[in-house]
Amino acid sequence: MNTTHIVSVTHPDEKAAIVEAVLAALPEWFGLPDSTREYIEASRSLPLWAAMQGDRPIGFITRTQTSAHTAEVHCMGVRTKAHRRGIGRGLLSALENSCAADGYHLLQVKTVDEGHYPEYDRTIAFYEAMGFVRLEVFPTLWDAWNPCLVLVKPL
Repeated sequence: MNTTHIVSVTHPDEKAAIVEAVLAALPEWFGLPDSTREYIEASRSLPLWAAMQGDRPIGFITRTQTSAHTAEVHCMGVRTKAHRRGIGRGLLSALENSCAADGYHLLQVKTVDEGHYPEYDRTIAFYEAMGFVRLEVFPTLWDAWNPCLVLVKPL
């Protein structure tokens, strides 16, 4: 049985390869090629933690900064077969520990608002189970079909 471990990844090409592999396995969430390419390219310069099963990435999380006191979950993905096994919780915990060590007080995440896609409804349920609360919906930040929900969590 392969155990899963969370690691901080620093090499830009390795980060991009991990993000590309995981996002390719999640077309229900990351099916827009231009948007997916942006996540892959941005990962090269962002803090990234990966969930590894042996040498195979099964998940990742990246972080950005939105203000002096607020960090953001830039992108997170866990292969569908690894859902509900604590992988997302472990990735988020690694990111939160880093945020706290770096002096952030608040963590935010943006996702598609509830009631539009079942996959994103599950995403919201995950973040709420992790202690995030709904802050605001921006109906046209992305486009009218994908209203942006902002969730926040004190660190």
